[in-house]
Formats: sequence, structure tokens, C-alpha cells
Amino acid sequence: MKFILRLLLSALAVVVLSKVLPNVTVDTYTTALIVAVALSLLNFIVRPIMVILTLPITIVTFGLFLLVINAIIIKLADHFIDGFTVSGWLWAIVFSLLLSLLQSILFSVLKGDKKD
Repeated sequence: MKFILRLLLSALAVVVLSKVLPNVTVDTYTTALIVAVALSLLNFIVRPIMVILTLPITIVTFGLFLLVINAIIIKLADHFIDGFTVSGWLWAIVFSLLLSLLQSILFSVLKGDKKD
């Protein structure tokens, strides 16, 4: 149940960012949900492989190359999903940074609802 709620919050973040950023578009709410699922799958499968393969350059750049890896993940989702477009690498980096920030805020609210 928590995983589904996190996916819905991620889809909400994608929709919000598509309304705020001028070069990011999402056609429908269903597309936003598909983008959230695709990003979670790409982050689970592709991102660790890319991090391992680019470890030397990541170390040399003090971890800043991870921004490029995030942009590649966003552009992969852009390539595979019709109705989701991010025009340009700079906008992919901005989208990934803002998506991470917005997701961390939304997920912290989700954690705050948990009563022990």
C-alpha cells in the first residue's frame, strides 16, 4: 500500500513539475503515473549499473556526474513514454533536481502521518 501511495505522490510531483517547467510536458494524468512507474523501474535497474560503470568519473567530479546519470534516466523515460517530453539535457537536469526535492518533501509528509 505504501509503494502505491509513493507512486501516486511521484505522479503528482511529475504533474506539478510539468505545469511549472516550460520545457517539460505530460499529456495526461495516466501518463504521469506511467512516468512515475518507469522512473522507479529505471532507477531500480539502470541507475546502479550506470553508477558502477561511471564510478571513476563520479569520484573525479566529486559526485556531480550523478546529475548527468539522473538526466540520462529522465531522457530514457522521455524516449520510451509517449506523451512525456523533456526538451534538452539542461531541462532534464533541472527536472531531476526538482523532482527529487519535491519527492523528498512529499515523502516526508507521508512519514509524518505515521503515528507510533
